Amino acid sequence: MPDVSVRLANSADRAVVERLWLMFRHDLSEFDGVLPNADGTFRGDRLHTAFSDDPDWAPYLFTSGDGSPAGFAFVRNLTAATRVLNSFFVVRGARRAGTGLRAVQEIVARHPGPWEIAFQDANTAAVRFWRRVATEIAGDAWTEERRAVPGRPGLPPDVWISFDSPAAWGR
Repeated sequence: MPDVSVRLANSADRAVVERLWLMFRHDLSEFDGVLPNADGTFRGDRLHTAFSDDPDWAPYLFTSGDGSPAGFAFVRNLTAATRVLNSFFVVRGARRAGTGLRAVQEIVARHPGPWEIAFQDANTAAVRFWRRVATEIAGDAWTEERRAVPGRPGLPPDVWISFDSPAAWGR
C-alpha cells in the first residue's frame, strides 16, 4: 500500500481542498456536462457544507508520504444509520497506486456500520474502483442498485453501492 495519510480536514485545510474541488469537478464535467461558472469556479454547495459546523458532515484530506495533497472525501449522514461517501477525489498522479483504496478503508474504519457510495455508469474507472473497494471491504456482502438522480430527470440514474464496514477494518 502507498504511504498515504488520511485526516479530518480543518479550516486551515480549506483552501487546499477548494483547489482539489476544482480538479474534482473538472474531472466530473466529462460525465455530467457541467461547465464552470463565469469566474472559473464550479458550484460548491457540498464543499461549503462539508466545512460548516454541521455534525452530519466531515471533510477528509489525503496527503502523500511527502505531505503533498493527494485527494479528499466528504462524508455525510454521520448521525444517521447509514453514512454516505458524498464526494471522493484522488489527484491523477496518485491514482492506480492504491491511494484511493487506502483512503476509503481509513475513512470507513472511522465510521463503522452501513455505507452507501454513488457514482455514474459512464465513468468506467469509477465503476471498476468502487466495485473493488466494496469487495475489499465487504467481500461479497455488498449490493449495487441504480437510483434516479433527484430533481434531474434528464440524467441517467446513479449507481449506488452499499456495504457494511466493521470497526477498525484494515488497521
